[in-house]
Parts: sequence; structure tokens; C-alpha cells
Amino acid sequence: MDDEYAKLIRRMNPPRVVIDNNACENATVIQVDSVNKHGILLDVVQVISDMNLVIKKAYISSDGVWFMDVFNVTDRNGNKIKDNEVIDYIQRRLEKNPSFATSMRESVGVVPTEEHTVIELTGTDRPGLLSEICAVLADLRCNVVTAEIWTHNTRAAAVVHVTDDSSGCAIEDPSRLSTIRDLLCNVLRGSDDPKTARTALSHPGVTYRDRRLHQIMFADRDYERVERAGLRERDKSPFPHVTVLDCVERDYTVVTMRAKDRPKLLFDIVCTLTDMQYVVFHGVVQTERTGAYQEFYIRHVDGFPISSEAERERLIQCLEAAIERRACEGMELELCTEDRIGLLSDITRIFRENSLCIKRAEISTENGKAKDTFYVTDVTGNPVDPKIIDSIRRQIGDTVLQVKHNSSLSPKPHEGTTFGFLLGSFFKNRSFQNFKLIRSYS
Repeated sequence: MDDEYAKLIRRMNPPRVVIDNNACENATVIQVDSVNKHGILLDVVQVISDMNLVIKKAYISSDGVWFMDVFNVTDRNGNKIKDNEVIDYIQRRLEKNPSFATSMRESVGVVPTEEHTVIELTGTDRPGLLSEICAVLADLRCNVVTAEIWTHNTRAAAVVHVTDDSSGCAIEDPSRLSTIRDLLCNVLRGSDDPKTARTALSHPGVTYRDRRLHQIMFADRDYERVERAGLRERDKSPFPHVTVLDCVERDYTVVTMRAKDRPKLLFDIVCTLTDMQYVVFHGVVQTERTGAYQEFYIRHVDGFPISSEAERERLIQCLEAAIERRACEGMELELCTEDRIGLLSDITRIFRENSLCIKRAEISTENGKAKDTFYVTDVTGNPVDPKIIDSIRRQIGDTVLQVKHNSSLSPKPHEGTTFGFLLGSFFKNRSFQNFKLIRSYS
């Protein structure tokens, strides 16, 4: 009965979305007011991430039955959103207030859909792994339509959409699906790794691919740090840095995060908090140069703050892992060319033969064109020799493969930047007007 009443309240109070280009000098302000429900913050951040918008600042409040979010956003070039079609699309998406599934069920990793067969993979990361996977798929007459591959902490995960190379349709034959699954598991299985290769059931069109990758790697426990000569991996660098503290006077747990700023950083944090069954009651996001600061006042879905040191440490590890999974490690290479059967297998084979290690990849095809992005290092994790890249480009085509970015040449974040607790005045004044970022829409 309570659930039906809550649904009625949401239907009677649809989200109110205001998008304003005059409220801030250098960003478009998006304000969302809605009846509160678990996961609504992730819904909103997902829409903004889908549009490839950059969140410069954000303020969140969802105490009680009402939810209010304010985002200062720009495009990737740092400009306000001026295209009215884009603004209208964002408004329609936010006002529909979609719900996304949070299932973590595990099953067979080859799932037929109407258009594609979705393959989810998890295994031990190693040089040449993606090349071997692509070679197996090519041998099995599978054409890769889209894919995303992440690696982190010796683990690798992928969500791959394939079709039959002759019909262009999803593969539905159970015997063939079983063969694909078995051969890919053989490729993924590490000989000396206590963790076995495994797969998970996805529901395409319900759970987004990048959220699904977070879920797969979380289930694979990639957040568990490997001790290396008495030094934890996260102690080697000041970024990312996550703290989890008590806010006794308000009965919250306070989570603070400092990291190098990058696209979809807020999504990765909110996705992890949501899937770990935490609720964000208040929050603030601030970016400065290349650095980002995020602060959240959270409780578990049962209404209680974190009460044990073990849970605090686990949350820290999981949030740091969520930040690191999508980090742009290495040199960014972009491939643009006519799509063909076996293209991805050929490209990744050339990378492997030249001792490149693929740390992350985004594969897409549209209207007969392939547009793929690879983040690569050498096999030891160090920057790639430019001479090797020049040689690969000559093999593939200078106009086909281009260097888009090299993280080894990027400026380091300003480690001395400190923000303090930005929400202290919020609890004293209980008003968003104190942030002096937005104006009233009431």
C-alpha cells in the first residue's frame, strides 16, 4: 500500500526542470526538483553524462520527501549549452525521470537481444588479452558492433555487443552461444589466478553499459588492493584520496573525495554509492583547474550511518576503484575508418605485435563507419615510445589512426589545493542561497 501511495505522489508531482543560461556567467545551470526516491540522483547524473556534459559544480539536497539538485555544466570545450534542441532533449529526459535496474544477478554471459548478442566478460588482465578475445570472435563469425573494455588492479571486464557476420542479426542458436561462451572463458581464464573467469547476465536497454561495467568489476572485487613490497597501490599517489568520517550531530557519514578531474567522475561516484545501497542526502561538487572535490552526507538505505571501521575501509576502497577504472591512463588513440568484418581483430593484433597494452577501449560502429578509442601503454605500464606509434600508424594509415591525447604529458593536479568541508554552512543556514551560485526559481 505504501509503494502504491508513493507512486501516486510521484505521478501527481512530476519532476520540475529549469535550464538557465543567465544564472551563471560561465556555465549552464540545470535545476531539478522532484519527489525523492532512492536512485533519483543517479538517474539525473546519468542523463547529464549521456550528453557528454562536464559538471563544473553541483549542489544536492534530498532530506525528507523532496529532492533538489543544481548543476553547473558546460560542453567538453568549456562553453555554455546554447543549442535549443539539446536543451529541450535534456529537459524531456529529466522530466520523464527514468528508473534504471540495479540487478547484480550472475548467469551465462551470452545474452541474445533483438538486434545484438550481448557478451559480458571478466578475467585476469594481461597484455594481448583484447587481441585474443577479438580473434576468437572473428573466428566464430561474430562482428563486434559496440564494446567497452575496462582494466583495473589486474582485472579486466568488458561488455561487447556482437552480431552474426553474415546476417547482421543477433545470434540465437543455443549451441553456437555455448561455443562462444566456452571459448571466451578459456581465453579469459588465468592459469595462476585464484579468481576464475566469469560472466554476468545483463538486461540491455535497462542497465547502462558503463554502470554495468562498474557492477561487474565490483562483483569481481577489483577494489581489493594487492600488496606490493609492503606498499599498497593507493599509497603511491595522493590521488584519488577518499575519506569517510562521522557527522555525529546530524547522524550522517561524511564522504569526501579529491581526484584529478575528468568526464563522468561524478557519475562513477554516485553509481558506486547507489549500487552499494547508500543514499546521498546532501552533497557538493567543486572543480578547480584539473582537480575535483566531492563531499557527500550519506546513510545506508536502512537510515543508519556507517558504524564500523571495516565498512568505512571497504567504502574507501570501492570509491577509489570506481575513480580509477575509467582513468585515462596512457596514450589515447582514435581509429576512424570504414567498418569491416575482422577489423577490430586486425587492429588489436597489430597493437599486440608492437608490445602495446590496452588499458581501456571504447568500440562503436555507425552507418558503416568504425570509431574506436584505445588507451594504451607499453607492457610494463609505462608511456609508449612515439617511434612505435609512428610505425603502427604507417601500418594502419596515418589518417585512420591518430593520437588524441597523451596522459604522460598532462600537467599534474595541484596537490596543495584544499577545500575543507563545504557543506558546513548548509547545516547552519539550511538554504541553497548561501552557495551564491544559483538564483531562486521560486
